[in-house]
Amino acid sequence: MILKNMLQDDSIRHKGLRRKLVEEVAAKGISDKRVLEAMLKVPRHFFMDSGFLSFAYKDQAFPIGSGQTISQPFTVAFQTQLLQVSPMQKVLEVGTGSGYQAAILMEMGARLYTIERHRELFLAAKALLEEMGYRPSCHYGDGYQGLPPYSPFDRIIVTAGATEVPQALVDQLAPGGRLVIPVGNDYGQTMMLIEKLDDGTIKESAHGNFIFVPLLKGKAK
Repeated sequence: MILKNMLQDDSIRHKGLRRKLVEEVAAKGISDKRVLEAMLKVPRHFFMDSGFLSFAYKDQAFPIGSGQTISQPFTVAFQTQLLQVSPMQKVLEVGTGSGYQAAILMEMGARLYTIERHRELFLAAKALLEEMGYRPSCHYGDGYQGLPPYSPFDRIIVTAGATEVPQALVDQLAPGGRLVIPVGNDYGQTMMLIEKLDDGTIKESAHGNFIFVPLLKGKAK
């Protein structure tokens, strides 16, 4: 899905570093082969500021501007594995950020809708994803509210730490759907899986501790 004019910027060295990163992520417990294959295909260094290119394939988070970060690769893989995305499922991503998570989801065949509250990041991610050949439905807005006109969604993933599970997102989840969201405070969050059963019953389960930038309400300039 990556255009030819960008392939020249994804060298054999980059691919080798990416393979080592995927091996590291797998050794930490990621077993979903589709997640690992997607991570092998997506050049993470395309989503990094030039000053951090040498760190693109370290299993670490790095700044991307507007007070936000590109998530640690293990965290991206962990959330994606927990989401259990199947091809052609309708997925909502809250927090486009750099666009890296969006690219992973689209490599896995998701019909992706993604929303970002920071206009600068929204514009940059949209342009980059399009240049790479990805065509998600990108939106600038309040992730807390989700995207009601496009709901319901089979899967929802939130890439920022929330103080609570937004009811609006639960409402937009289809029966049989899964919502993955970190919930907590500024010092850390618990990764929560919210499942909406076929009869509408909600089931919650906790899956480890992480640290994300906060999920804020409203649109930023």
